[in-house]
Amino acid sequence: MAKKTAKTAAKSKTVSKTKAKTVSKSAKAPAKKTVAKSAKAPVKATVTKTVAKAAPRVEEPKKVLTQRQGFKTNEFVVYPAHGVGQILAIEEQEIAGATLELFVINFTKDKMTLRVPTAKVINVGMRKLSEPSLVKRALDTLKGRARVKRTMWSRRAQEYEAKINSGDIVAIAEVVRDLFRSESQPEQSYSERQLYEAALDRLSREIAVVQHVTETEAVKEIEANLAKSPRRGVKTETDATAAADADEADGDGDGEDSVSADEAA
Repeated sequence: MAKKTAKTAAKSKTVSKTKAKTVSKSAKAPAKKTVAKSAKAPVKATVTKTVAKAAPRVEEPKKVLTQRQGFKTNEFVVYPAHGVGQILAIEEQEIAGATLELFVINFTKDKMTLRVPTAKVINVGMRKLSEPSLVKRALDTLKGRARVKRTMWSRRAQEYEAKINSGDIVAIAEVVRDLFRSESQPEQSYSERQLYEAALDRLSREIAVVQHVTETEAVKEIEANLAKSPRRGVKTETDATAAADADEADGDGDGEDSVSADEAA
């Protein structure tokens, strides 16, 4: 009887262990599934967010600028350091985090494009083309007697260059008049010739655009007016009086006299 009781107790222990293992397995199984589902949830959210960020942004069309500071596109202007150019466009550029408006100016003859801030046009001296009345005044200047100062050529050359780059059409005409040499006069030095050609180019280009003619025709008109100037080296009594008046009007405070081109040579 005691043996049966011991066997019965052993069987009950074995059953209880088996039940315990089964319960523990069944308790662990749903935990694994729950973890797997919870791990997948954030992955789906991440994918959704990524797709949303990659969506293309529709940009608004940029506003086309056609006029600023009294200047407009396709207009011819005079930029002192380079002469006559044409405004191709007015564009905006972002520089150092700031938006800047620029004139895009093309100089066809020089094969150069320049970008000038619209706010700086007054500082750089950019201007509109000269009026016909001012062009006539410049042409009349060519008919006068050449006047040069009795100073060293290096200083005169600096003054001529400053006039050429001033953008003043009358001042440029003065350089052309003073440096012009006819066939009967002594030849120019290399530096004189360079300055003369630079001044002639600036003057002829502006006259050509204002009068709607070719540059070749403008050069011929300039040379025709230069031919009407008094003969150099031949002073009449009237010329001497005019020279004296010019010296008095010269009052620039530098104590230098103005003389004819032949006298300076």
